[in-house]
Amino acid sequence: MQSNRLSMVPASLVLATGLIVAGCSNTPKDVTAGWSPEKIYAEARESADSGAWDKAIGMFDKLEGRAAGTVLAQQAQIDKAYAQYKTGDKVQAVATLDRFIRLHPSSPAVDYAIYLKGLVNFNENLGLFSSIIDQDLSERDQKAAKDAYEAFRELTIRFPESKYTPEARQRMTYIVNSLASYEVHVARYYASRGAHVAAINRAQQAISDYPGVPANEEALSILISSYDAMGMTDLRQDAQRVLATNYPQSKFLKGESLKNSKSWWRFW
Repeated sequence: MQSNRLSMVPASLVLATGLIVAGCSNTPKDVTAGWSPEKIYAEARESADSGAWDKAIGMFDKLEGRAAGTVLAQQAQIDKAYAQYKTGDKVQAVATLDRFIRLHPSSPAVDYAIYLKGLVNFNENLGLFSSIIDQDLSERDQKAAKDAYEAFRELTIRFPESKYTPEARQRMTYIVNSLASYEVHVARYYASRGAHVAAINRAQQAISDYPGVPANEEALSILISSYDAMGMTDLRQDAQRVLATNYPQSKFLKGESLKNSKSWWRFW
């Protein structure tokens, strides 16, 4: 009788049970089971060194869990952020670094974490400014550049003696020059289309927000030409006096254009 009762079990239930068992049997095996944290870190570093960044990220994730609360777990978090940066996942890289800085404020690696955070945004910024001269764009997102600047600025203030600080200062100078150059190129864009009020506003913004940078030479020349086009003689003469005082050898004073010359800010 028992065998008869068993035979009456619905086939759908038997099938479902079989699928569950099959699904369990296909669960990927954790090859790191039983590994020491040191072995996991060594494997992760080997993957990173060979450029297998995704695999390295997975290993660093495991290590963070296995060695939680240890210096090795902190190192894994930093290395994971770098690996995320190398894969182009800049959002996750910044999130990982922010978490590290928040959780480990006294870590000796905090200065590097802040530097790396700036570098992630800085390299995104390079793409923005390396191509802008060849494009006619009236607006562009500058958030990455400003975020990079703030990270480098934080590094120089909190860790003035860090080995990463001198380079951070150089990159800050580059960013300021690049942002000013951006404003000038937008001003030129407007001026070339006869939108002289907009051109004047952007040129003035470059001069007021980024005083003393090389791009202001061209910003003044745009002010001169735009004021001239609008018949504002007094303002034109004022701008020309400022240009002559600050840039007495300027090519713009001779009516020449620097548009086709090598960009002054392309030194990185």
